[in-house]
Amino acid sequence: MKEIKTVGIVGLGALGVIFAQQLTRGAGYENVKILADAKRTAKYRDEGVTLNGERCVFQYADTAQEREPLDFLLFAVKFSGLQDAIDRCRHLVGPDTVIISALNGVFSEQILSDTFGAEKVVWCVAQKMPTRKEGNHVICSNFGELALGVPAGQDDSRLRALTAFFDRVGFPYVLPEDIRIHLWSKLVCNTGCNQAAMVFECGYGGLQVPGPARDAMLSAMREVVLVANAEGISLSERDVEEWDSIICALPADGGPSMRQDGKAHRKSEVELFSGTIRRLAAKHGLSVSMNDWLYQRVLEIESAY
Repeated sequence: MKEIKTVGIVGLGALGVIFAQQLTRGAGYENVKILADAKRTAKYRDEGVTLNGERCVFQYADTAQEREPLDFLLFAVKFSGLQDAIDRCRHLVGPDTVIISALNGVFSEQILSDTFGAEKVVWCVAQKMPTRKEGNHVICSNFGELALGVPAGQDDSRLRALTAFFDRVGFPYVLPEDIRIHLWSKLVCNTGCNQAAMVFECGYGGLQVPGPARDAMLSAMREVVLVANAEGISLSERDVEEWDSIICALPADGGPSMRQDGKAHRKSEVELFSGTIRRLAAKHGLSVSMNDWLYQRVLEIESAY
């Protein structure tokens, strides 16, 4: 595999800013491009972006004007913007490009594989990154890490190229034993934590103490385990307990992305969480009453925006 030198990042939400800052510092300004359309690129340049109060010095690039395929392409958009991002970046994917998605849920890797070829896609979970974003300003108390891997039986040459690059630039990552299980385990966390926080209008603190919000979170998590098992994914109550411990250790005044969406009156990623679980539960004839209720409540909240 070709050594990774050039990087493109699509999406400058909270995680996109964190990745861009780390990679720009590690790989060099000239090698890392923030890809967007001309209008958004001009906006970023004019208004600026900050991380923990420090103005970020990024190389912004109009995707349509770029011509050379990139060595590494990182998607950090919301799921609703993934297809548009793919369409805008097709010409930047070459024979040796390594692609990862930092999106939540369990479907973006499959979409990217169907589009560009499974051999180009390294599976990824962004984790341990409590963030808050207001406008172009991001606050993050812990930059966390990426969990990386490829499905069993898939050629791992791109995974090895990516980890060699991350080692060189000092970007934190871990290699879980089974990335597919790890992806589903993160879905346990997101489906419970994000949705309960949005519906009950609370931060992590409200999920850490006994009450309806915490009960809803844990119930939704257990339904994800049930559906995962039906899909052949080996999760258990231990996964619920581990994520609960992580959530209970987060700053009480912080909150997950869907809580931030609710406060900002933005559309959330509910389809990636209870939407996914409800569809798969129906396929297997399973009852997921808590996720049914959370899904309907989120839609009601969003309908009032």
